[in-house]
Amino acid sequence: MNGKFFLDTNIFVYEFDLREPVKTERASNLVRNAIASRRGVVSYQVVQEFFNLAFRRFAKPLPAAEAEQYLLSVFRPLLAVHSSPRLFLGALRIKETHRLSWYDSLIAAAALQADCTRLYTEDMPHGLRIEGLQIENPFRN
Repeated sequence: MNGKFFLDTNIFVYEFDLREPVKTERASNLVRNAIASRRGVVSYQVVQEFFNLAFRRFAKPLPAAEAEQYLLSVFRPLLAVHSSPRLFLGALRIKETHRLSWYDSLIAAAALQADCTRLYTEDMPHGLRIEGLQIENPFRN
């Protein structure tokens, strides 16, 4: 992996999904690499979506103390993109051009705003290019 890369919410969710051991391992490797290399990026949207799922949809909801630890040790070093008019304008352009959902357009716009060259997600078409951003599904065999 060269350059900065963006991790979508599903990467973090799979770290906790023990029903999918291959995805859990791949997700954990991506997250570790993102932090160790200092090239990984997330936006506030990713953090918000993750905690919404962790508290409401995980088989065993994430306890507050574990959530706080995860926020400080995992998300804080990666958090680089905040909501802004610039982000929303970029997302509107992407939504129109690439026909993605609003939330996927926000993720792609955040990755572009952070100058990422890759976006790891299973929610968008593998191989799609958006400006200088390559979409990759890390769980694709």
